[in-house]
Formats: sequence, structure tokens, C-alpha cells
Amino acid sequence: MLQQDYIMRLIREFFAALQRLLEKNEVEDKTKALHEMYEQYLGGYEFYQGSSFEEVMSSFEKFPEEQRLHRMEMLAELYYVESDLRPQPFKDQLLQRALPLFEWIDRHSGVFSFDRRRKMDDIRKRLQ
Repeated sequence: MLQQDYIMRLIREFFAALQRLLEKNEVEDKTKALHEMYEQYLGGYEFYQGSSFEEVMSSFEKFPEEQRLHRMEMLAELYYVESDLRPQPFKDQLLQRALPLFEWIDRHSGVFSFDRRRKMDDIRKRLQ
């Protein structure tokens, strides 16, 4: 029960921080906050930008099993949000990183999410 409370608090905290990031006006402020969120919730920003999908998926083994899916979703959200801050071709690269994560989560979570499905559809349209 304590572990589940921790996970729920972590998720609420993450999405509140993401909302604050989106409310910032300056791209530079958003970028700084985004880097801080990678560090706080996942690990090194550079790792998640330069690693293969397989390496990224392996990195989640450092988290307790009950947190892994939630951490994956945090990363997919960060990639998705960051794509709006970057010019091409970086925008597409981030979307190409987010989509397989969202798809993996969608297949394995057991929880249907309209928001996740909407984002997956949006990414597919943007990558065409």
C-alpha cells in the first residue's frame, strides 16, 4: 500500500511539474525545466537523447517493477512535449522516440487511455 501511494504521488507530482513547464513563456525556461525533469524522474538527459530504444527500455530495470510502466510513460510524455520545443529534424526524432514507448505502454498497461491514444494518433499524423 505504501509503495502504491508513493507511485501515485510521484505521478501527480510529475504531471503537475509538466503542467508548470507548459505554462512557461520562454523556450529557454521550458528547456531548462525539461532537463531538470529528466534528471529528477528518470536520469541523465543525454542518455535518453542518445540511446537506442533497447538501451532506453533496459534502463527502466533500475526502477522497482511496479514503477517501470509509469516511468516509461513519463519519458514518452517528456519526448512528446519536448518535440514542440525543437526544430526539425529533432522534432521528428523525439516523436519517433515517443511513439514506440506509448505503443508499448498501450499494449502492456492493461489500462485504456483516450489521452494516450490521441497522442499516438497525433504523432503518427505529424510523422507522415
